[in-house]
Amino acid sequence: MNRELFDQARLAATELIVKADLKPGNILVVGCSSSEVSGGVIGKNSSLETAEAVFKGIYEAVTDSGVYLAAQCCEHLNRAIIVEREAVPNCEIVNVVPQPKAGGSFATTAYRTFKNPVALEEIKADAGLDIGGTLIGMHLKRVAVPVRLSIDRIGSAILLAARTRPKYIGGERAVYDDRL
Repeated sequence: MNRELFDQARLAATELIVKADLKPGNILVVGCSSSEVSGGVIGKNSSLETAEAVFKGIYEAVTDSGVYLAAQCCEHLNRAIIVEREAVPNCEIVNVVPQPKAGGSFATTAYRTFKNPVALEEIKADAGLDIGGTLIGMHLKRVAVPVRLSIDRIGSAILLAARTRPKYIGGERAVYDDRL
């Protein structure tokens, strides 16, 4: 396992969990291009070894905090989500098993690691990490807010983080709860 990738991924996930104020039971969605992490081009050089190091770092952080990890598949599976069944008891499950070249190495690792993995077409997560331009926005609750972390890359991949907050409604005279 690549210890540097593990450490970077764990740091990023831990920081996001804290900055987003995630609670046990919340969901953190992660899209990860192992190709980009390794210095290649997204979708061209999938690496299980790379994905496993990143996954293990993130998985350790979420497990320690009681947060669920949702792993986004690649575009070949329409960015389906792999998640523990207990995190989504009432969601509609789809029938697919990700593979390194059809779903991506990160989602494949999640599927192989989770105790009771299921696939979903979509999810509305509380926060997210986009590692290598995987476009996780479709799986975040509205409204997504950028979160700046102490690192901006995992390996060679650009790292973006987001948390979500409730929508503001009611117009200019409304009073908002800034704690959210």
